[in-house]
Amino acid sequence: MPNDFYGLPLHPLIVHATVVMIPLAALTVLLSALWPRFRAWSGPLPAGISLIGLILVPLSTSTGETLEKHVATSALLEEHTKLADGLLPWMIALFTVAVIGYAIHWRSKHGHSMQRAVTVVAAVLAVVAVVGTTAQVARIGHSGAKAAWDDTDMSSTARP
Repeated sequence: MPNDFYGLPLHPLIVHATVVMIPLAALTVLLSALWPRFRAWSGPLPAGISLIGLILVPLSTSTGETLEKHVATSALLEEHTKLADGLLPWMIALFTVAVIGYAIHWRSKHGHSMQRAVTVVAAVLAVVAVVGTTAQVARIGHSGAKAAWDDTDMSSTARP
């Protein structure tokens, strides 16, 4: 995989897609888990968006590892890398609960009744996956921004 796209490092480009798709996936999974009308309307959409987010995670970390070889090492960069490595399990969980939620909906729509307890447990697991994924993405983004911008003195560019 090339390291850049028209001279720009791939990592920030891919990460922008990642930080849009993962919160969108989390939102659609949450709405689908808690709102039956949205679940009926969305069908497999939350699982599909979650799959895209799941695919983007290793692409983001891979391009980040490539970029890491070209920038100075720092404690902030190490923290960012460590946090980023923790996102994949959360995305696997989010995708899994999205698929399970869709399967439960599909089965009930086709005459196979599910016990209410199964639906409630699936919704609780979805909420846990949504909160974990969203928190991890926020932590990764914050640490990445600090690693990229912490040593930048913005006061010298301020207008009087």
